[in-house]
Amino acid sequence: MFNLFKKKSEIEKLQDSYKKLMEEGFKLQSISRSDSDKKYFDADIVLKKIEKLQTKS
Repeated sequence: MFNLFKKKSEIEKLQDSYKKLMEEGFKLQSISRSDSDKKYFDADIVLKKIEKLQTKS
């Protein structure tokens, strides 16, 4: 209940973004392979940012 007012950290925001991009990429696999690849590429960039922030901490 108290997490309602807690702000998300940068890592949590990036994790949400990564999850969203992966889901979109998965949905696009059956429709357009090239669009799916773009989403997975964007997700990979976000994942690298997450790893970079985690190594800093």
